Amino acid sequence: MLKLTLPLRLHFSLVIVVGAALLQYHAWLCLGIYGAIALCWGLILRVKLPKLAGLLGIELVFLSFMALPLGWERASFLLVRSLICLVTMNSFLLTLPPHSFGIALKTLPAPAPIKANLLLAGQYLEILLDEVTQMQRSAQLRGLNGGAAWLRYTSAAMIGALYLRSLDRAERVYTAMIIRGYDGQLPVDGTFKPKERFFLFLAWAIAISLTITSYQI
Repeated sequence: MLKLTLPLRLHFSLVIVVGAALLQYHAWLCLGIYGAIALCWGLILRVKLPKLAGLLGIELVFLSFMALPLGWERASFLLVRSLICLVTMNSFLLTLPPHSFGIALKTLPAPAPIKANLLLAGQYLEILLDEVTQMQRSAQLRGLNGGAAWLRYTSAAMIGALYLRSLDRAERVYTAMIIRGYDGQLPVDGTFKPKERFFLFLAWAIAISLTITSYQI
């Protein structure tokens, strides 16, 4: 993988997502260019295809229910555009090192409370996924192997236990952050080097050009 800093990877991902989201409807040529860029971005980040495919499958199922009532022609463009955005952001999130989301958030032009909430949400998701993994391992040790066995094991009581365990652990993590001096600010450097600014400016220029072109086709 190329030596890209976390803030730069986040900004490149946002350039692709924002540019694709602002395209004019039925601008299939520009959308195809964004699709190729998104695939190349996933290859650069070296995302694991099984995990990416699993996430995309679940997300597209929910999107299809919202898009299909709009008509097949409009829904097809919306779904393809959503797929490009999901490939881009999922590739970034799946290749993000643990506990590094705050470093990437530092450079976003957003209020500090929003950044803090996003940081804590990312921390909670990591805790929740870790608790799910532990519960799956416990189920396998008890002889509940396979998808059907896991579904039987995951009853309403177990979902409640998962929520309580993850919430309790999240409180302990937050308390530990407070003890170590966390005051709502992210103690990381969020500045770009001149070379990184140039590549980011170039990416935004390409995205703006494609978006303007989509309205002129």
